[in-house]
Amino acid sequence: MSTAVDLLVKDAGLLVVDGEREIAGGWIAVTSGRVTAVGTAGTEPEATTTVPAAGRLVTPGLVNTHHHIYQNLTRSYAPAVNGSLFAWLTTLYPLWAALDEEAAYVSAYVGMAELLMGGCTTSSDHLYVHPRPRLVDAEIKAARDIGFRFHATRGSMTRSVEDGGLPPRIVTQTEEEVLADSVRLVEAYHDPAPGALIRVALAPCSPFSVTKELMTATAELAERYDVRLHTHLAEDRDEDTYCLETYGCRPVEYFEETGWMSDRTWVAHCIYPNDAELRRLAAAGVGVAHCPSSNMLIGGGSARVREMRDLGMPVGIGCDGSASTDHASLWMETRGALLLGRYRGGPGAMTARDALDLATRGSARCLGRADELGHLRPGACADLVVWDLHEVSLAGALTDPVEAWLRCGPARAWTTVVGGRVLVDEGEPVLAGLEEALRTHGVIARRMQRGR
Repeated sequence: MSTAVDLLVKDAGLLVVDGEREIAGGWIAVTSGRVTAVGTAGTEPEATTTVPAAGRLVTPGLVNTHHHIYQNLTRSYAPAVNGSLFAWLTTLYPLWAALDEEAAYVSAYVGMAELLMGGCTTSSDHLYVHPRPRLVDAEIKAARDIGFRFHATRGSMTRSVEDGGLPPRIVTQTEEEVLADSVRLVEAYHDPAPGALIRVALAPCSPFSVTKELMTATAELAERYDVRLHTHLAEDRDEDTYCLETYGCRPVEYFEETGWMSDRTWVAHCIYPNDAELRRLAAAGVGVAHCPSSNMLIGGGSARVREMRDLGMPVGIGCDGSASTDHASLWMETRGALLLGRYRGGPGAMTARDALDLATRGSARCLGRADELGHLRPGACADLVVWDLHEVSLAGALTDPVEAWLRCGPARAWTTVVGGRVLVDEGEPVLAGLEEALRTHGVIARRMQRGR
């Protein structure tokens, strides 16, 4: 028989195709970066490359809907770790003012390697401090060098402390600078084609960090270029107070007034909308990036995930900032969503399959890519993970591999495949530039945290 496919993953203990189909002893065939077939043991085709799954769980690649990768340069920074959200931000903004192209590149390279090790095959990133130009370009270069699927969101802040905002002026920009660079990035890098590795979205940091004029102009720009919109919304009680005092309305009302109430929008956190606001967001098709670890570490509450899903909202998983969550493992965030969902709503509120669905299909909906990401049906992008749990952790877990995957961890990605390319093999990243990136990252992190 002639070779039929480029890559074959075979002998899975359980292959999760999507939320409706699971195959015991399954296999998955990949050609030209796309899933071409799935099936049961004994029916698999020949392939150029075979990945033995050896009885392990195989799932679609996890999708990260909210992150601030550059913050891995200031992880667990002692003066900030026990503060409120606003205190945490004001402590770290001066450190982040040192960010330059080299720092943006190596933090992205290291952060994407960490994401791959945690089973993430697609990530957005919200870079909103811009003390120097072309920082987003550096992140995109890192993604291209790795072969990672990346949605760069062009963040921005225009309201410095002198304007009644939180950040120092050095990390903010003018409205004209933000809009001009947004156009440049979309025109230079956004790929709307099916299977794209690089896409660009527009992402003012939050309602309280930019002017109303920029929020409105950004929504209009996204409509013109047909790109997605992202921001933080209703993350903290202080945001309610700030918006009422500054704009005379609550955050969701302000969000709606500026033209953001759209199905091209997904927001991070969305913890404090009232019932009526939540229904309006759902009716408009606004998606939510749920960030369990960050919410718990900062102590600011958490999204009402079950109610959102019951209303039909797209809800996905996000790591959030590497200096608030201090890790970039989508497996940990998915487990956190399981635990937090049950803590909030009881044992019937969240199952392991619900949490997996958040991290795959729900996240893909947030990014506008539900047709080709978050599942492994034929035609999907060939983004998948073979998971490894130590036999000691699995001892006695005999009946349900998906529940065991989140309950019995820690789990790690044994093999991570993006677009048919193996980027993690036997638990280790297959990235030629990682050693050098880690070395440079250490130098820059020490310099940034010591202020010299």
